[in-house]
Amino acid sequence: MRDFATKDMADYLAERLGERLESSAHLFGELTIVVAPENLIKTMTMLRDDPQTQFINLIDLCGVDYPARQKRFEVVYHLLSPRQNQRIRVKVRTAEDDPVPSICDVFPAADWFEREAYDFYGILFTGHPDLRRILTDYGFEGHPLRKDFPLTGFVEVHYDDEKKQVVYEPVELRQEFRNFDFLSPWEGTDYVLPGDEKAKRP
Repeated sequence: MRDFATKDMADYLAERLGERLESSAHLFGELTIVVAPENLIKTMTMLRDDPQTQFINLIDLCGVDYPARQKRFEVVYHLLSPRQNQRIRVKVRTAEDDPVPSICDVFPAADWFEREAYDFYGILFTGHPDLRRILTDYGFEGHPLRKDFPLTGFVEVHYDDEKKQVVYEPVELRQEFRNFDFLSPWEGTDYVLPGDEKAKRP
């Protein structure tokens, strides 16, 4: 029953959005549509206000990083229609320096979600009332959820007892086994485990 309702919604949106709809997919019982950034505000407003859709709840907004793509980022919006008992996923693709319109005027709940996407991915939102970092520390360098961000980060933070303050220092990898040999995690044992090509032979 739900699949039929989702298919009906997909057909209805294809008719209502027309050329604004770049693509549509029905996967795992949910509808996903892709629109261009310049069509985002009109699309989100229509999804919220149209009597046939009534997607009045913004559940989530997040970023996704695809470094190999020309348009590296996707902004993904999850909406819920209690009236229709359906969910929809709206995606917008954007390049690293191309901003996406803020939907705070349509869904005020997007405020902190957009700040989080900016903080973690560096995605810019035009028209946002207060676009600044929300979860990382003051002066944090880079955007930690980008795929090219180093796992160790750029600085390490610790409390210095002598200076009686928090100190930021460049990352220094002190551990001997940072360059781990994944061929043989049990290297040096007296027994041979499956897949342990370099263990000592009896």
